[in-house]
Amino acid sequence: MKTKVSLKGPKGRISALLQRPELPDGQKCPLVILMHGFMANKALQPLKGISQALEAEGIASLRFDFDGHGRSDGKFCEMTVLTEIEDAKVVLAYAKTLDFVSKIAFLGHSQGGVVAGMLAGELGAGEVTALVQLAPAAVLKDDALNGVLMGKTYDPSNPPEKLRVFFHTVGKCYFQVAQKLPIYETSSRYEGPVCLIHGTEDSIVPHRYSEQYDAVYKNSVLHILEGENHILSKRRPEVISLSVEFLKDKLK
Repeated sequence: MKTKVSLKGPKGRISALLQRPELPDGQKCPLVILMHGFMANKALQPLKGISQALEAEGIASLRFDFDGHGRSDGKFCEMTVLTEIEDAKVVLAYAKTLDFVSKIAFLGHSQGGVVAGMLAGELGAGEVTALVQLAPAAVLKDDALNGVLMGKTYDPSNPPEKLRVFFHTVGKCYFQVAQKLPIYETSSRYEGPVCLIHGTEDSIVPHRYSEQYDAVYKNSVLHILEGENHILSKRRPEVISLSVEFLKDKLK
C-alpha cells in the first residue's frame, strides 16, 4: 500500500511516500523513515528496494525528498545538512501522528546517513528505536575543510557563493555549515542499536568513516562489504537483507 504525502516544510512542500503493509483494524506496526543522499531522491535505490522489503516483513516506511531534491520545494543552492535535519523533523512529526505506528526507526544513505545519525543523537533512543546508516558521508566535513566536492576544488577559507556540481548548484552556506558540523559528537549521543553498512570500494566516502562511527557508538554493528561501491549496487540484495533483518529484529 503506497500513499503520496505532501507536508509543509521550512522551505515549502516536502514530497513523501508512505508505504505500509495491510493491517487488520486496530493493529499497529513499526515504521522506518528513509533518508536519501546528496543529489539523490526518494525514488532511487537502495531506498526503494528497502521499502519493498520492509513492507513484505510487515514494517511500514516513509521516504521523502529533502528540500531542493526530487519533488520537494526549495532551492538546492540553499540546502545544508542542518536544513535537511529540519526537513527530517517535519517528516518525523508527521509519522508520530499516524495511529497505526508502534515504533519508529531511521535509515539514511550517504549524506542522509549523516542526517539520520545526527538527528538520532539529538532525539535519543526514546524516540528512535533503531538506526541504520548506509555509507554515511561523514567525509563531507573533511571535504569542506579541504575545499573539495565531487572532484571540484575551491578555497575553503573563502568558499564560492555558488559551485556547479554536475547538474546542481551548491551554495556557500553548504560549505560553511559542513566545516563546523559536530557529526560524530552529536551522533554518538544516540545509545540505541545501530547498523552500519559500507563498501571497501566506495570512492566517495572511504569506509574508515563508518569505522569511526562504530568506534563512537555504544551499541553498533559494522558490516564492511568487500567490493561494494558508494551507491551500493554491487551487492544490493545483501545490503537490503542486512538492513531489513536488523530492523525487523530491533522493531518487532
